[in-house]
Formats: sequence, structure tokens, C-alpha cells
Amino acid sequence: MANPLESSRAAILNLLRGQRSATVPCFSALSTITEPALETRGLKFDEIHHDAQRLVTAAASAYELYGWQSATLPADLITEAEAFGAPIDFRAEMPQAMWAIPAQPLFASPADVKMPRGDFARRGRVPLICDALRHLKQRVGENIVVGAWMAGPFTLGMYTIDFETLLLDVKRSPRAVAHALDIFCDALITVANAYHDAGADFITIHEMGGSPGVLGPRAFGELLLPRLQRVIAAIPAPTILSVCGNTNRAMELLARAGASALHVEHSNDLARSREILGRDALLFGNLDPVRVIAHGDAETIRAAVQNARDAGVDAVMPGCDLYLQTPAENVRALVAACSDDYS
Repeated sequence: MANPLESSRAAILNLLRGQRSATVPCFSALSTITEPALETRGLKFDEIHHDAQRLVTAAASAYELYGWQSATLPADLITEAEAFGAPIDFRAEMPQAMWAIPAQPLFASPADVKMPRGDFARRGRVPLICDALRHLKQRVGENIVVGAWMAGPFTLGMYTIDFETLLLDVKRSPRAVAHALDIFCDALITVANAYHDAGADFITIHEMGGSPGVLGPRAFGELLLPRLQRVIAAIPAPTILSVCGNTNRAMELLARAGASALHVEHSNDLARSREILGRDALLFGNLDPVRVIAHGDAETIRAAVQNARDAGVDAVMPGCDLYLQTPAENVRALVAACSDDYS
């Protein structure tokens, strides 16, 4: 009998190439690092970001402890913002694990955005993340898929530009916003290709802030869609476009971005998303990572997995990164619920 994890890896890789199978795999486009898992490894979340081996141990923990079918890096969404020069707060003083955030805006407005000199793939922690990806691939890559995730161009703008000014300039100065987004796209293409060269099986573009569910379909279509198309076309690895908010009204726009698959969050009506997309596009999602996965019980989780399958997803996924405080038993319950096709 074939190893079920080997089977799921093959199924996921084939799926990302557009080859569906009889099974519906379960993995994550985003982070599956949790505080309980880190505690078993003697690690603190705010301490892992600057050490390649700690990052590898953290990223591999969901697979090694619970049987999760993917591992992703980095452990934050601000790597590219930091590489531009944004000061970062890693939340070391917080009583529990929290995501790193920019300490303050790097640019006052979109018009101020400039590409730093030199090779962007050599800036900040990008080389460290690439080193960690290589070691992660060696550690778990024969058994599960290894991915890299990064901010989308507008989300990168949110993390580097004064947020209020950025939002206002979407309407009052769209040319300046477009120019800034073009610069961000150049940087993201460089980073994505570095991650691919380091061994990532897929690249997730997490356009959290620039989702049409957040920014609106019109602004998304005019400002972001052509730039996402350029970024995605320049990445040789399979790509997953991950978006936040209810995007049922914009599924056709999202499909035009050209990603290998679309990943939507729990506020979407999955059945409606599938109806709009038809069967050609790959659709991933969309379990609520807080109410269902972190705070639900085994039966709630199993029902949510089945509902996603019934709605027509091609891969069951948390609707976003795992909540950092997700209990270990709930991750095990999710793995168990998702393992039915491989039993």
C-alpha cells in the first residue's frame, strides 16, 4: 500500500498543474505554524524569524506533530516590506504569539515609493528565508509539498505606505498608486523567483488588503488585476492567489489573474464561487480558521470539511493562516477529517 502522505503530495503537485484526481486533498497555501506546536519544540514565535534552523523546525512542526500535508515559509507577511526598509515590530513583548507588523510607515505616500538599490533578493531576510526553504525541502520535501507565501502588491503597499493616504490616493491619485504598485511588483517577482529557486513547490500571493472584497471590484480590476497578471506570469512555479473578504462578486476577475488556483476565505459562499467559476478554475478553501478550526470541536471541523467538499472545492484549506493559538487537538481533528480520502 502506498504511503498516504506520499500519495497526497503527488495529488497536490498534480492538482497544482491542473490535473484533478478522484481525491480532494487538504493542505494550506499560507502558514500552519501554531504556538502549541512551537512550545513542544522549545520555541517562541517572535524568536524564530531571524534563524533559518528555527524557521525550518517551526514550519515542519505541523507535519511532524500532526500529519499536516504542507509546510510553508516565511513565518510572516512582512518580509518584503522589511526588505524595502520598513521597521518591523516582532511583538516580542506580547504575552502570546502575535504576527509581526510594521512599526511605522516607510513612505508617506505612494508617490514617495522607490526601489532600493541592488539585488532585492539579497535584501533583509530574503536570503535567510531562501536558506530555510532549502533546508525545509531537505527535511520534509520527499513527503509533503513545500510552499512559500508573500504579500500581494497592494498588501505590500499597506505595509510600507501610510495606510490612510494609500486608500485616499486610490481615488484621488491612481497614477501614483499604479507607479508604486509597479515597483512593488518588480520586487515581488524577484523574491518569488528566489523562493522558487530555493525549492518551493508553489508560491502563494496573499493579496489580503487588495482583495476585491476589501478594495472593491472596480479598483481591483483597474489597478491590481493587470499587475497581478504580470507577477503571476513571471513566476515559473505553480501559483495560488489568496484573497480576503467576500469575493463572490469578483470571482471572474480573480480568475483572470492567471494563477494556478484561487484560495478564498470563509466569508465566501463556496458553492456560489464554484458556480461562477465553472469547472475550469481550481478553487481552494475555505474553513473558518478561528470559529471552526481553533474554537470548534472534532464534529464541527469534520462537518466543515465535508461542506467544502460538497461545495466543489478542489482542495480543502483553512480560509486564512491557522490562528496562532489553535489547540493541538483541533489540528489533529482537522487532519483526521481531511484524511478520509486517503484511508
